[in-house]
Parts: sequence; C-alpha cells; structure tokens
Amino acid sequence: MRNFDSLTEQEILALAISAEEEDERTYADYAERLRQSFPASAAVFDGMRAEETSHRTRLIEQYRRRFGDHIPLIRRDDVKGFVRRRPAWLVEPLGVDVVRKQAAAMEIESRRFYERAAERTSDPRVRQLLDDLAQEERSHEHRAEALEAEKLGPAAAREEQEAQRRLFVLQVVQPGLAGLMDGSVSTLAPVFAAAFATQRSRDAFLVGMAASLGAGISMGFAEALSDDGSLTGRGHPWVRGVVCGLMTTIGGLGHTIPFLVPDFRVATAVAVFVVALELAAITWIRHRYMDTPTLSAALQVGVGGALVFATGALLGNS
Repeated sequence: MRNFDSLTEQEILALAISAEEEDERTYADYAERLRQSFPASAAVFDGMRAEETSHRTRLIEQYRRRFGDHIPLIRRDDVKGFVRRRPAWLVEPLGVDVVRKQAAAMEIESRRFYERAAERTSDPRVRQLLDDLAQEERSHEHRAEALEAEKLGPAAAREEQEAQRRLFVLQVVQPGLAGLMDGSVSTLAPVFAAAFATQRSRDAFLVGMAASLGAGISMGFAEALSDDGSLTGRGHPWVRGVVCGLMTTIGGLGHTIPFLVPDFRVATAVAVFVVALELAAITWIRHRYMDTPTLSAALQVGVGGALVFATGALLGNS
C-alpha cells in the first residue's frame, strides 16, 4: 500500500475518480436493496448516487485536461489511511438506519480526502475543483436531509417503520419465539420426570442440560434448512437458525438452572416459578409482535405448558 503523501497529482485525481465511482455504485446498491421494503429511502440514495455521478464527471474532465485519456486504476484499498468500507450486502441486513449511518460516514471520509488532496495539488483549476468537492461533501449531510424531507415524508416514514417492524418479526421474532416455545415447553416433561423419579437435583439438572442443548441444536438446524429466505423475506437462513437455536436452549435452561440448588424441594419450587415466568414471557411476545389477543395467547401457552408438565410429573411419579 502507498502512503497518501507519496501520491502524485495525477495519482490523486485517479484515486478521486475511482473513489467517486465506488461511492456511486455503493449508493446504487443501497437503493436497489432497499427499494422493495423501503422505497422512499431508496429514492434518497438514488439522489445521492446522482450527486456522485456528477462529481466523477467533473473529475474526469479535469484529469483529461491535465493528463490525457488514460486513467490508471488506483483504489482506496491501495492507499493507507482510508477506512475499510462494508459492502452493501453486509450492511443492508442490519436495517435502514445502519445504512444511513454508513452513508453519513462515507461523506465525512470523502470530505477529508478532498481537503487533503487540494493541499497537494499545484494546478489552480484542479485545486479549485477539489475545494469545491470538499465543500459539497460537507453540505451533503444537509443535502441528504433535504432529500429525506422531499422523498421521506411522514406517511412514507410511517410505512417504512411498519415495513421494518414486519422484517424484524419475520427474521428475528418468529424464529426466536418458535425456539423459546419449543425450549420452554418441550423440555418440561424430561426435566420434571427426572426430578420426580430420582428426587435428586443433580439428575434433573443433567437431563435438563442434555434436553436443552440437544433441542437447541436440532431446532437451529431445522430452522436454517427450512428455506433460504429468498421468497419469504425471512432473512439469511443461518441467522434465523442461530436465533432459533439460542432461544430454544435458553428456554430449556431457564427451568434447568434452578436444579443446581442441592435441596430438591427448593430447586423444584424455583423451577416451577421460572416456568410460569417463561410462559408469561411467551404470552407477552405473542401479544406484542404476533397480534394475538392476550387471553387467547395465555390460554394456548398455559394449556400446552400444563399438559407437558403434567406428563412429566405423571411419568416421574409412576
């Protein structure tokens, strides 16, 4: 990699051209990836892409005036001091707010680059252009705000917030809730069957750990292999699998950890209390994110949990 101070004026202009082209394509990627779910924000990035196109065109004109038609390929990655940027396909899954923050950071870096580049050029017209671009990059934050005010009005903002909520439900809440329900309910029978059968906290704890970890691995792989998310919009399959697997394990460990208490009766009482908390949490999540009426969610979750708990208790006492 080269130090910035070692670049010639020709190389600085070539670097500026490639940097503007990269920013232009990045904004275009952001716009395309957001267009389906966040059309208003996509329109904002379309406007920012057009700005970068104008910058690149002006830089190419100055380069040709000074150095001819051949523009050497010099990229940010070839020069020390630039921040490594995350590709659009890595940023977009994190949400539209993260994309906007990334775009703001890009503009700040571009402004600093043009300010330093202007100091190292001798041609008055090139220096003037670089100074102008630095000033425009400084004002891009206000330009982005103006574009958001124009394209992202109150109605569009509400629509995008609702779209973001739907994506969060599809990609995080649903697999997490499925895992939590499975881990909390399905492990009740083996844990309490072992507890009542042996009357020993240690045995119940070992059975609970095995059931929780095994269920977490099983549910994680099942969710990850269910679909790739390309048609359903449910996001990356392995992200869903990790969320589902972790929540399944957590759901089982909740009423397993109390059996670390040596006193069997105390451990069982605490475990039963934790089960009630787990079922209440599942009920709240279903009501909050799945729009299930509270009473209906409580009955469904409570009846299912009670049946599984009764099964474990009957088997343990048989």
